Amino acid sequence: MEKFLLVIGNKNYSSWSLRPWLVLKFFKIPFKEMVIPLYQAQSKAHILRYSPSGKVPLLIHGKNRVWDSMAIGEYLAEIFPRKGLWPKDRAARALARSISAEMHSGFIALRKNCPMDVRSFKPLDKIPLEVEGDVRRIRKIWDSCRSRFGAKGAFLFGAFSLADAMYAPIVWRFQTYGIKLSGLSDEYGKMMRALPAMREWQKAGEKESWRIGH
Repeated sequence: MEKFLLVIGNKNYSSWSLRPWLVLKFFKIPFKEMVIPLYQAQSKAHILRYSPSGKVPLLIHGKNRVWDSMAIGEYLAEIFPRKGLWPKDRAARALARSISAEMHSGFIALRKNCPMDVRSFKPLDKIPLEVEGDVRRIRKIWDSCRSRFGAKGAFLFGAFSLADAMYAPIVWRFQTYGIKLSGLSDEYGKMMRALPAMREWQKAGEKESWRIGH
């Protein structure tokens, strides 16, 4: 099989890059990575050498170039059907795809006010109302998935899936900005932060010298 190359942005900041990187790591799919620092003078031109969209992440697999985190996840799910990147149960799989799509297109207030910054801790004095709405919705999603489908494991649907990867950057956002959780959602956040792959990503982000003024 052709080798995989994942082109990503700064590990401290690039939430979209974390998602497919985490999937590849968790499912032990061998790959090489290329980090392109974002928001620098030559960043766009550098990325366009690889990605038609001019954005990261991008997965290069032989002659195929797949961009966008969701598209990369679906591509890997097709190539490795036995690894179970989506839940096997139809109802669980439908919900996992739905909440992943909701993350992909939604939660704009949280993204805008709380950009990912894994090496920092800067609690908000007051959480904006629109961010509170996003937080409530995410807590409801996590609690519901864990209650309905999480009995056989620690992840949203028991076993790790693409849905967990899609929500992984939110785990860092909640920690960075001091957004407190409780119950099942709090347990889930703590578990996700403790994953070896998540710790590896955080340590790499802490070592980066690049700084982006949000």
